Amino acid sequence: MTARPPTSTPAPLPTALPPGEPPLSPAARAHRLQRQRLDTLRAQLAELDALEQSARQEHMAWVAPLQARQVQLQKALVQALDAALDAALDADALQRPLSPAQRATARERLCALAQALAEDGHADMAALHDRHSPQTLAQKRQARAEALRAQFEAALGAPIEGLDGASPEAVLRAGWQRLQAADEARRQARQDKREKREQRQQRRKTDTAPGAPGLPPPDPAADADRLLRQVFRQLASALHPDRESDPARRAHKTALMAEANTAYARRDLMALMDLQQRAALADSGPAAAPSDERLAALTLLLKQQVAALERERAARQAALGQLFELPAGVSANANTLRQARLDAVQRLDAAIAALEHALEQTGDAARLKRWLKDPG
Repeated sequence: MTARPPTSTPAPLPTALPPGEPPLSPAARAHRLQRQRLDTLRAQLAELDALEQSARQEHMAWVAPLQARQVQLQKALVQALDAALDAALDADALQRPLSPAQRATARERLCALAQALAEDGHADMAALHDRHSPQTLAQKRQARAEALRAQFEAALGAPIEGLDGASPEAVLRAGWQRLQAADEARRQARQDKREKREQRQQRRKTDTAPGAPGLPPPDPAADADRLLRQVFRQLASALHPDRESDPARRAHKTALMAEANTAYARRDLMALMDLQQRAALADSGPAAAPSDERLAALTLLLKQQVAALERERAARQAALGQLFELPAGVSANANTLRQARLDAVQRLDAAIAALEHALEQTGDAARLKRWLKDPG
């Protein structure tokens, strides 16, 4: 199932031009399209903010109390199994309620529950696990770390240094970083090769094109950087708070200048243009009535912003899906999060019922034996 962005009101289609107004040039149409895409993405990110807040509130109301009850029952079951094992060891050999096989089963279940709880932050369960397990939690973590390291080294084809005694989490982070670095190096090598090929093709076109031979073609990226600096410098000159004597206007300009600095650091052309309008500078600014060449440069900046917001949207959706345990490939929206919440409540209700049943069995030797044989 392909992940989709959250549903939102689509951007309005361009309206017909007024009578007598000339049609937009291709550069102007491309620029307007990127602005519409930027507005749509910002609206979708705002929807994701509201969606996450609502989902958290619903989770706290419905799921969190059940999770707390489940943990409470799990701890009680670990303690009941611990008590049953102690009783079996202390009793006379002929009166032991549990056979060696039954004690092994009880220890196995106790250790599995205690380990899961300890790894979720319940430190009181670690001691009970280590008391009954042939391997301590620390030894198990070290074994997992070594296994992870071996897997990453096999995938990379090279050893990973500096991880002796590291935790599984540290090994996982380091391994993924190495894999990502290797993937990025391969991607960059392909990109460099492609760019060199395109440069050779462009030089051949330039050498054979009519007009002045050898002149490089216009560089939209360089023009875009220049325009971004021009807009920012114009704002910085006009909004400099030290040039304003009125305290209220100085405070206003200080706030606008802070926004301009943030927008420039993000290369956020739209934010700088909005500040132009708020500061009544747009009519005289370098972005006013731009030529097609300047529009192409501005459009390049907008495309970069659109790409950044698309990555942010994807990352936010992935984080929401992970936070609320959506199935792989399912995008986070109001419907999928609601269904995930209903599924979680149903699973927790069933798990709580099973734990309550198990606790009832631990109070009687005969029933405990039956439960150890068949926990269902």
